[in-house]
Amino acid sequence: MKKDDIRRSIKARKTLLDDIEKEESAERVFSIVQEMAAFLMADRVLMYHSLPDELSTRSFIERWHTKKQFYLPRVNGLNLEILPYDRSRLHLGSFRIEEPDGDDTADINDIDLVIVPAVAFDRRGNRVGRGKGYYDRLLSSSRAVTIGVGYDFQLVDEIDAEEHDVAVDFVVTDRNGIVRGRIRKNSR
Repeated sequence: MKKDDIRRSIKARKTLLDDIEKEESAERVFSIVQEMAAFLMADRVLMYHSLPDELSTRSFIERWHTKKQFYLPRVNGLNLEILPYDRSRLHLGSFRIEEPDGDDTADINDIDLVIVPAVAFDRRGNRVGRGKGYYDRLLSSSRAVTIGVGYDFQLVDEIDAEEHDVAVDFVVTDRNGIVRGRIRKNSR
């Protein structure tokens, strides 16, 4: 299936979710993530602030931000900058996503773990994003462990990955639990 077809199909499926299903799915996914060795061992975690149609990260960030050093991305032109999470320093930024304020950007190589959003994933960790390539550019030089999170219906049979696409190490869904993604030769 082509990426645009996947995007349309997943978008339609998301409209069928009610608020209770969204909340329960996020709780299931992040209860798995918080038990994963990659999360337990990580000190510096790049999260994302969820859009209304994405698996919500808000409760997870609130639960863990005092125990881990969380970072959030901020759009800067064609790239993402990484800044420390501070609830008091957020504004509505690009694409109506809450983004951090400030100049204290971090380097992706200082991040231990990245929780990655996507429209869809496959069992090899390939992902379909929203089509702008922000995460592919960010992760292309990263050695951090990557975990893609989503609803079970976001796990599709196969995604035709392009040369510039960056797969995730693990995918966690609300029904399938942990699915192994890419296998790297030089992982930490």
